[in-house]
Amino acid sequence: MQEMFADLHVHIGRSEKGKPIKITAARSLNFANIAKECAERKGIQIVGIIDCASPYVIEDIEEFLKTGEAYEIKDGGIIYKDKVCIILGSEIETAEINDNGKTGSAHNLCYFPSLADIKAFSKEMSKYIKNITLSSQRACISAYELVDIVEKFNGVLIPAHKSFYGNCTSRLERIFKEKFNKIFAIELGLSADTELADQISELETRTFITNSDAHSLPKIAREYNKILVEDISFKELLKALKNEDGRKILCNYGLDPKLGKYHRTYCETCDKPIEGEPPIFECPECHGTNITMGVLDRIVSIRDKEKSISPADRPPYVYQVPLTFIPGLGSKTIDKLLNTFETEMNILHKLSEDDIEAVVGEKVAKTIVAAREGKATIQAGGGGVYGKLTVG
Repeated sequence: MQEMFADLHVHIGRSEKGKPIKITAARSLNFANIAKECAERKGIQIVGIIDCASPYVIEDIEEFLKTGEAYEIKDGGIIYKDKVCIILGSEIETAEINDNGKTGSAHNLCYFPSLADIKAFSKEMSKYIKNITLSSQRACISAYELVDIVEKFNGVLIPAHKSFYGNCTSRLERIFKEKFNKIFAIELGLSADTELADQISELETRTFITNSDAHSLPKIAREYNKILVEDISFKELLKALKNEDGRKILCNYGLDPKLGKYHRTYCETCDKPIEGEPPIFECPECHGTNITMGVLDRIVSIRDKEKSISPADRPPYVYQVPLTFIPGLGSKTIDKLLNTFETEMNILHKLSEDDIEAVVGEKVAKTIVAAREGKATIQAGGGGVYGKLTVG
């Protein structure tokens, strides 16, 4: 068995020919660049690219395979330079009837073992999506219906960044009904962690995954998972997510939820996050309800456990501060570190303060280690604005 790092939610900004895929993502985010970034800078061994149902991306994948740098394997996935397993995925927005009887929306991560499978899925989904070439497009079906389509093409569905709880329902079982047993994992998202999620009892038997939802190359591995597997493949990843045959998630690495963009309720009128005991439904200053509900406030309002009690086999959730979040650490300093120590995983997990100091000096080294050890002050984020971290 081997320990591997996995980030299963990375977007593509543009195709190799410059066609738009994820409008809000960087142009440099294409299939080949993601593979190279994971192998050469991040140290991520399994990456889920979740815009692979776009015909433009499918074309890029086919061309990428022709270069000889990557190849498909029988157990699922595309292997790049024998260092990275690329999992082909698609993020689909579904239409749901929320608890108030109104139409809501939620995001679903769909993963497939082979290029042939996702090509067939893309063709099928073009019946339900107006523009299949773009990322995360709204499908005129529910997640309940999507499960069967994903399974038809040998895939699996994982609810993304807890969006169902924010927009659609207080319980996933109400959405998935008798198919809820097919949902074996859920993505926590940047504004939540294990302690928050385990206040909802229906999630006790589900595996938690933490992913970056990267919209630029530097944001890859902003959040990630350490998993125990035999090798890098779709089949092995699936076993880890299902906790089968000794494969499992060993650890979830993520931002402190306070750093997330939607941790606290945000007053759109006053233009700032609202502090105070959650849940907050009204701004105490302007007494308005023009607010964006925070993840913390939403969970507190729907939880059915007063205390967060995790199952015995739940892996630890470790607060991780990526290099790009550390104050005073610019791109040139990050490049200097990576040129010396190869990958971000090495810097965040293996190096001593002395090792880092020898390359970038005492001040930067102390800042990195302080952030690593949780010795930082955080101003909570909300309303689409990241929280802020200060050290010292």
